[in-house]
Amino acid sequence: MRWDPLDEKIVTLLVADSRRSFAELGAEVGLSASAVKRRVDRLRADGVIEAFTVRLDPAALGWTVEGYVELYCRPSTPPEAIRRACAGLAEVVDASTVSGDADALVRIVAADMRHFEQVLEQIGAEGFVERTKSVLVLSPLIRRPPPTVH
Repeated sequence: MRWDPLDEKIVTLLVADSRRSFAELGAEVGLSASAVKRRVDRLRADGVIEAFTVRLDPAALGWTVEGYVELYCRPSTPPEAIRRACAGLAEVVDASTVSGDADALVRIVAADMRHFEQVLEQIGAEGFVERTKSVLVLSPLIRRPPPTVH
């Protein structure tokens, strides 16, 4: 993969607003619209850009409760089993295996506390889950996409 400072700037601009036109991007980085399009096409082909998407504010949609759940699983539980169980729940917005005592960390958004509890019960009912530990988010302090600098 070829990656240079112009690619980095284009990606940074797209992360901030993926609806920018190639002409707008070109004006900001000093390239023609067609040159920017070629670079974006290459970044997509190289797998740097996976998709163009929309970021939603869960609270604006009525999902006002957010929490993190540590999953403690039975020995030899494969990560794929955790992924499958979490992928079926729309309320699960992130799930990762982690180091430390817990086996996985799951981020959940829900409409209210009862909804959060129902999702937690569904996860806890999975055969591989021995126990869970959850914490609720009081105030999100920093939310941003991953950095483009490597």
